[in-house]
Amino acid sequence: MACGRTLAPVEVAYTAVGPLAPDGANVVVVCHALTGDAHAAGPGGWWAAMVGPGRPVDTTRFHVICANLLGGCQGTTGPSSVDPATGARYGMTFPPIAVADLVAVQRRLLAHLQIDRVHAAIGGSLGGMQVLQWLLDAPGEIRRAVMVGASAELTAENIAFSAVARAAILGSGEGGRAGMAVARRLAHITYLSEAALQQRFGRALAPGAEADPADAVSWLGTRFEVESYLDHQAEVFLDRFDPLTYLWLTRVMDGFAPLADTPAAAAALAAQPGLRTLVISFDSDWRFSTAHARRLADGLRGAGAAHVEQLELAGPRGHDSFLLEVPGYQSAVAAFIG
Repeated sequence: MACGRTLAPVEVAYTAVGPLAPDGANVVVVCHALTGDAHAAGPGGWWAAMVGPGRPVDTTRFHVICANLLGGCQGTTGPSSVDPATGARYGMTFPPIAVADLVAVQRRLLAHLQIDRVHAAIGGSLGGMQVLQWLLDAPGEIRRAVMVGASAELTAENIAFSAVARAAILGSGEGGRAGMAVARRLAHITYLSEAALQQRFGRALAPGAEADPADAVSWLGTRFEVESYLDHQAEVFLDRFDPLTYLWLTRVMDGFAPLADTPAAAAALAAQPGLRTLVISFDSDWRFSTAHARRLADGLRGAGAAHVEQLELAGPRGHDSFLLEVPGYQSAVAAFIG
């Protein structure tokens, strides 16, 4: 691992959907974001707007592989997994991880499946960061790379948001669950735009929210619909996600800056003259804004990438736009993947 420690064994939960061509040339890898999992495609999938029959990543044409990340809590080895050396959960003894480790596990999975080349790799947010790392770590394995709502390195503002989330988890009881409910509320606000929140909720009161104006407990409780919405998001998140995975994967993003090593990036990209990359951002995404996309695309070009396209789209739902149907988005990805 990047930290110098060894982790073994590693289990990986993944899905593989769609026909595999005899020559293996139609493989598309989907890399998930912070709170995603291996179930990206089709009804119920977290990226059903992008992956499935007839979608841009068409599972009737492509063999689509999506794996839960190292450090995850949806079947892949992570902090909540049992350490075979002790018989107890890893917990806080789980090794620090880097995006390079996430990619190493993805590549080891493909080797296990006897796949040595990828037609395309696509990911949003942390998923896009994995795609970028993959291009630098394994020149020639990916022909076309799509990075959506991603960054080549986090700004101080982004690191600060994650620091507050981790502090909430680490400072709370119940195995960090109460803190993670706070962290999820905070994060969800940053994933949406002010306009989207205002349009959906405004200052509407939540059902049954008539407070006793003389009672402080009633007055401080959930009164507005937007508060009720955040409460719901926190509740459903606690049912499916582990606080330790949230700690590990947010910290993974903080340390990511692969293009800072310009000579290494240039050497890797020089070995891929046929590589094509597409960087997409949304105008209402203030968490990973178009400025992030521009720095990513400029960094690739500056390191010698020959074919880099950058596209900003009008998506009203902030960072979450990458998960949704947005005019021009799906068609751009479909045309690029081919």
